[in-house]
Amino acid sequence: MNHQELIIDQFTKQAIPFSEMRGRSHEEALDLLLTATGVTKEDTVLDVACGPGLVAFAFASVARHVTAIDVTPAMIERARTLQAERGLSNITWHVGDVCRLPFEDAAFSIVTCRYAFHHFPDPGTVAAEMVRVCAPGGRVALIDVFTTPERADAYNCMEKLRDPSHVRALTLAELAQLAVKHGLARLRTPFYRMELELEVLMRGSFPALGDADKVRELLLGDIDQDRLGIGVHRKGAEVHLAYPIALIVGEKVV
Repeated sequence: MNHQELIIDQFTKQAIPFSEMRGRSHEEALDLLLTATGVTKEDTVLDVACGPGLVAFAFASVARHVTAIDVTPAMIERARTLQAERGLSNITWHVGDVCRLPFEDAAFSIVTCRYAFHHFPDPGTVAAEMVRVCAPGGRVALIDVFTTPERADAYNCMEKLRDPSHVRALTLAELAQLAVKHGLARLRTPFYRMELELEVLMRGSFPALGDADKVRELLLGDIDQDRLGIGVHRKGAEVHLAYPIALIVGEKVV
């Protein structure tokens, strides 16, 4: 499979479990995103690599209209089901390649992408497209896990085993450089931790045959060591991970 086919394969399997996965502070993370982007009832929002629509639903509770796009048809199908359950009428869904967004220049006042940049072989192309479709003076938000140069190899090895569509996590400096390089200014960078229980994470993961045991071994061996940079720790009888997340928001300069 090429990489796009690999993404579709993985996220077709993940469509339902991903939509049901609720890490600690899930709602707080969405509230932080809404606050950081300053969304109002006048905004038109694009959510890139939207998955099952969790970010789109949060924005739709405030914005005038939300458009959401993902390459995996099963994710969009799941998002439409959840939209009907929520009774939201101000969201439009698209199946498509986020490297070539099918929208006009300056079409949206807010453009977001959450938890997806580590899946892109060419994150710069996606960032450039996000800025292109954002109106001058609008806001672009890049939200993803980040790593450090010292931990990158170990972290990416583990994540590639857990999710074969993973390419690599960027460092905080690389994420910020993406924003600046493509014309964003007045950057704001809130941080938070996405905490998940190990077995909840694994139920939503579809590694190759035999690799799940390797992932568990790597994570259990990192308890209170933090060689992977994701704060693996015990909480009673459970093992928890705390992924570091950067929320980089910038304004598109004219």
